[in-house]
Amino acid sequence: MPDPGPFARRLPVGAEVVPGRGVHARVWAPIRKRVAVAVEGGPTVELAAEGGGYFSGLVEGIGAGARYKYRLDGGDLYPDLASRCQPDGPHGPSQVVDPTAFRWTDQRWPGLVDTGQVFYELHVGTFTPEGTFAAAAAKLPELADLGITAVEVMPVAEFPGRFGWGYDGVQLFAPTRLYGTPDDFRAFVNTAHGLGLGVILDVVYNHFGPDGNYVDAYAPQFHSKIHKTDWGEPFNFDGENSGPVREFFVANAGYWVDEFHLDGLRLDAVQAIFDDSPESVITAIARRARQAAGNRSVYVMAENEPQDSRLVRPVAKGGSGLDALWNDDLHHACRVALTGKNEGYFTDYLGSPQELVSAAKYGFLYQGQQYRWHRRRRGRPALDVPRHRFVTFIENHDQVANSGRGLRVHQLTSPSKWRAVTAYLLLGPGTPMLFQGQEYASSKPFLYFADHAESLAKLVHEGRRNELKRFRSQSAPEVLGLVAGPADVDTFNRCKLDHAERETHAAALALHTDLIALRKSDPAFKAGVPLDGAVIGPAAFVLRYFVPDDHDRLLVVNLGRDLRLEPAPEPLLAPPAVGGSWAVRWSSEDPRYGGHGTAPLDTDENWMIPGEAAVLLVPQDEKTAAAR
Repeated sequence: MPDPGPFARRLPVGAEVVPGRGVHARVWAPIRKRVAVAVEGGPTVELAAEGGGYFSGLVEGIGAGARYKYRLDGGDLYPDLASRCQPDGPHGPSQVVDPTAFRWTDQRWPGLVDTGQVFYELHVGTFTPEGTFAAAAAKLPELADLGITAVEVMPVAEFPGRFGWGYDGVQLFAPTRLYGTPDDFRAFVNTAHGLGLGVILDVVYNHFGPDGNYVDAYAPQFHSKIHKTDWGEPFNFDGENSGPVREFFVANAGYWVDEFHLDGLRLDAVQAIFDDSPESVITAIARRARQAAGNRSVYVMAENEPQDSRLVRPVAKGGSGLDALWNDDLHHACRVALTGKNEGYFTDYLGSPQELVSAAKYGFLYQGQQYRWHRRRRGRPALDVPRHRFVTFIENHDQVANSGRGLRVHQLTSPSKWRAVTAYLLLGPGTPMLFQGQEYASSKPFLYFADHAESLAKLVHEGRRNELKRFRSQSAPEVLGLVAGPADVDTFNRCKLDHAERETHAAALALHTDLIALRKSDPAFKAGVPLDGAVIGPAAFVLRYFVPDDHDRLLVVNLGRDLRLEPAPEPLLAPPAVGGSWAVRWSSEDPRYGGHGTAPLDTDENWMIPGEAAVLLVPQDEKTAAAR
C-alpha cells in the first residue's frame, strides 16, 4: 500500500483527496479481516489494517468525482458510511468530493450569536416547486426582507426514496442527491451569508433510517446493547468499542460547520441519545462544532422532550453548553388557547392566560412537576435560564403534520386569535421561529411523507394512523381515513409551497414583517430586558417590559370577548411616571392585517380591551413625539 506521505486528514474516516497523489481512504470495520476499495471503472486496492478495526491506504491515480465502494472480506460491495456524496442514492456507489474546490465569498461573515435571532424552519424539498438547494437559494432574499436572521434546514443527510422529511438519514456526511450536489448546498449557504442570513442544519444523531443502512456490514458496534428507543437501536456512545462511534458523530458535527460553513446545528430528539460517559457526547458535539468554526460564532440548539435545562447550562457548571432548547410547552399552551382542544399530548395544558404569562416569564412550564401524559415528572428547574435560550414557535414540521390533515394553525382558529398569538410569539422574550409559509398564512398542508418500499410503506401508514388515535377528535374512522399515505407522491407534492400566496395573502405577510421589524427596532424586545406579567381576565393577560427611563412597553393580549376592567387593580397596568397614560403603538386589529381597528384601551372610563386582539402600548408622550 503506497504511503500518502505528509497528509493531514480532515475526518477520521472516509475518502479524501491527496493533491497530486490520489485518494486516501480510511474505514472502521472491526468485524472484518480485509477491506478493499473498488473503484468504478478502475482498480480494486486493498487497505492496510491499522489495528483497532481501522483500515486505510492511498488509492493512486484517482481524484474528485471517482466513484467507489468497499469490498469487505473479499465478498460483497458496500457504499462508504462516511461518503460525502451518493449520486445514485444510498444503495449506489459513493463519490469522492474535494471540499476545497468551492469558491466561498463569505470570508467576512461573523456567524450567529445567541441573542437577537429570528429563525425560519424550512424543508428543501417542499420550500419550492423544484425542491432543490438552488431553487431555495433563489428565495432567500424574501426571507431577508421579512427580517429572518437564520434559516433552520430540516435534515439533508442522504436517505432512500424520492422524497422524505430527512429524519431517516443513513449516510450522514452526504447531502442528499435529491436536492443537488454538495457544492449546491455550499452555494445555498454562501448565498444566505451574502444576504445576512445564517444557516442552521437539523442533524439526527439518535438513529439511522431502516433502508439503505449498511452499518451492520461494517460495525454492529455502532448500536448500543444497553439502551433502547422508539425508533430502533440507539447508538453506542458509552459501551464497549464506543470510542470510534463517538468520534464518528463528533466529526460529523464539525464537518458540516467546517466544509459547509454552517452557522450551527439543531440536534434532533436528544432524549434518545443515551450516554452514561463522564462527558456526554452532546457536550463533545457542541464543542467540536465551535472549534470547527474558528473565529465565527456557532449556534447549537436541541429538541429535548424531557426539558432538561442542564443542556443549556455552561459546561463548567455541569451542563452541555448549548445555546437553546425548543420550547414545546409554549407551543402546546398556545395551541390549546387557539383551538380549545387539549387532547393527546396537549392533555396537560389549558391554554390559560396564566400559562402564557408563565411561558413568557420562565420558558418551560414544566420544570419538575407531575406530567399526566408521561405519567411521571417532566423537566428540570430552569427559572434562572435566560429567556432567549428557549426557541419558541406556534408551528413546526411535527406540529403541523400532527394535525392529521397537515393543517396550519391559522386554519384551526379564528383569524383574529391567530394574529394575536402571532404577536405574543414575535414580541415575546424567547427566540422565535416560523415554519415555512407561516409568514403568509400558507394554504398548503405539511403532511408526513416518506418514499419507502411497499411493505414498509404500509407499516408506516398504519403507524401514522395509530399515532393520531391519541387525539380524540381525530380517532373516528372517517377522520383516520383522511390521513394521507406517506409514500404517495401526491402527499409530497401537496406540501410544496405556493409563493404566489405572498401576494394573495399580503395582509398576513405584512403582519409578520411589521412584528419582526418592531422586535428588532424597539429596545423593549432586546434580550435581558426585565419582564413581568399578570392575568387580567378569563382569557386576557398583560406583559410589561421594563425599559429604563420610563420607556416601558405593555403588551395586552385578550383571546376572549371584549373586556372592560372596572375596577382595574393591577399594578402592571399603571402608566409610567412620564406620559400619564398609555397610547396604542401597534395592534393586531390594524385593518392592514385584516383587522377591524383599535380604539384607545386606557380611557377615562377605565380599561376597555378589545376581544381576540393583541395591542402594544407605549407611554403617551412617546406616541405624541412620534406623531410630530
